[in-house]
Amino acid sequence: MSLNLTILGCHSATPRVNAFPTSQYLEINNRHFLIDCGEGTQRQMRKYKVGFSKIDHIFISHLHGDHFYGLVGLLSTYGMLSREKEMHIFGPKGIKKATLQMLKISESHAKFNMIFHELSSNESELIFEDDKVIVRTIPLHHRVYTNGYLFTEKEKTRKLNMLNISGYNEIGKADFLNIKAGKDVVLSNGEVIPNSELTLDPKKPLSYAFCSDTSYKPDIVPIIKNVDLLYHEATFLADRKDLAKKTKHSTSVEAAQIAKDANVGELIVGHYSGRYKDISLFQKEASVIFNNVSLAEPGKVFLAE
Repeated sequence: MSLNLTILGCHSATPRVNAFPTSQYLEINNRHFLIDCGEGTQRQMRKYKVGFSKIDHIFISHLHGDHFYGLVGLLSTYGMLSREKEMHIFGPKGIKKATLQMLKISESHAKFNMIFHELSSNESELIFEDDKVIVRTIPLHHRVYTNGYLFTEKEKTRKLNMLNISGYNEIGKADFLNIKAGKDVVLSNGEVIPNSELTLDPKKPLSYAFCSDTSYKPDIVPIIKNVDLLYHEATFLADRKDLAKKTKHSTSVEAAQIAKDANVGELIVGHYSGRYKDISLFQKEASVIFNNVSLAEPGKVFLAE
């Protein structure tokens, strides 16, 4: 099991020479997801060698331009690349109409099926599940309807304790699947060997929480409790707290407080306002509250194992 997060863009508002709006590429338990798709996402994907063909699921937090204006261009490119696999797109209600209208007007000829999953609930809900990963929404508070996303590995089967198993001649390979599934073993003499004696606990499932544009919202803490990685927007430093409140964004201190209260493994801050020339100030300020803070930067990779 592994978790690998690549930051493609992490700045707020408009793209600049060396600053790209929000987009991330997440690999978790052999699944590949694109999170948000601001302008320039395609360029960043190519620059940082993100495999276009691996992505079958795109998660859009909200319909502000710096988070989804790159989506139509990306889908159009997939059409030109003769993609045939279906693409699942998760986002707020309205994303289907906006996307398909633009593709229609521009006469983009995408032959692959686009399946839109439009969201409108203000409660956390399960929106994706397969045999390896589950994804839940994290309801946020911004100027428009916004969700973050919680990606969690499914728990693996238990590991065989071969040292203990070797002490029972009756237990063979034919029993291994049942043992991994958590079942006890009954010997021919009726003795029950508890599963806990024959197996070892699997590794803790890894998890990543993406909290896009939002004002300080402490009620998300139970949803993201104990995640390995947390990305939380920090558009402003604490001296601009009033502006953060007005625009429904967060400060670095508020992001750090969320991380501390949720007992996360590592906090990644990003979505920096263009008024700040030295982003190291965000890390410095947040570290007073929470001791494991990293800065989102284009091309930076975060790992959890």
